[in-house]
Amino acid sequence: MQAIVQSAYGSPDVLHLMEVATPEPADNEVRIKMVATTVTSADVRLRAFDVPAMFWLPARLVMGITRPRKPILGVEFAGTIDAVGKDVTRFKLGDAVFGQHVYGCYAQYKCVPETGAIALKPAAIDFAEAAGVPFGGLTALHFLRKAGIAAGQSVLIYGASGAVGTAAVQLAKHFGATVTAVASAANGDLLRSLGADVVIDYAATDCTQGSARYDIVMDTVGKLSFARARAVMQPVSRYVPLVMQPADIAHMLRSALTGGQKVVAGTSGDSQADLDYLAGLIAAGQYRPVIDRHYRFDEIQAAHAYVDTGRKKGAVVVLI
Repeated sequence: MQAIVQSAYGSPDVLHLMEVATPEPADNEVRIKMVATTVTSADVRLRAFDVPAMFWLPARLVMGITRPRKPILGVEFAGTIDAVGKDVTRFKLGDAVFGQHVYGCYAQYKCVPETGAIALKPAAIDFAEAAGVPFGGLTALHFLRKAGIAAGQSVLIYGASGAVGTAAVQLAKHFGATVTAVASAANGDLLRSLGADVVIDYAATDCTQGSARYDIVMDTVGKLSFARARAVMQPVSRYVPLVMQPADIAHMLRSALTGGQKVVAGTSGDSQADLDYLAGLIAAGQYRPVIDRHYRFDEIQAAHAYVDTGRKKGAVVVLI
């Protein structure tokens, strides 16, 4: 099969289309004939080895010292099941599915455990749209719940136009919150169409200088520190940094010992139940993936270069 193989850490030029062995599913796995994947912010950070300095050595030990131990990137997938392991009961040949499984999605075939974050594709969306759901949707859903999202709350989402941000806007509204979205002015109409009650242009207005106060402040892009966010947080509230910085760890540990304003962080994981929940919202017309651009498989370098700019809206899809 063909796959995009990463030869080293670095720029998009380290990604190459190559022939590799087609995987065979284990007893508890399904094999997916891939139709679409995406380039997420996580993919570009893994490709470039963009990690905080304090995590450099442990990350290299895990990921590979001189080159990636797992050379095929890709987190999100959508396609049809073309092989099943002997113990699989939840899925069958021909099922249209989508989901999330870190590494290996930049390929024509991908094996996934049937108990992983994999679900039947809602008929309301196509494969390209389905590929753009899991990363942003699962991350936003996990951390909004972890922060205690509830009806009547006020939520600020900084970096609201990306994959996680557009998902967080929709999900926060679904849970009954009032949503303030911070992004560029060019994305204002998009965010209002997703349900944002207030849109702030970060280039024109400092969102930490107003009189509004928020129960949850979510920063999806690592640009709004806890020190700045505290100025607009309620006395009892949650700050959710999705791009962890060293200072966030200290704030998280300290806030865990006190009441009031707390830092909620960590990793979101791959929850099958959460993906099924998102699929239900999509089927009911209460959630929609936002797709920025489509690229061919052999245009993967260009797709990564675009995501590197930090200006993508929603998901960037790669058609396999």
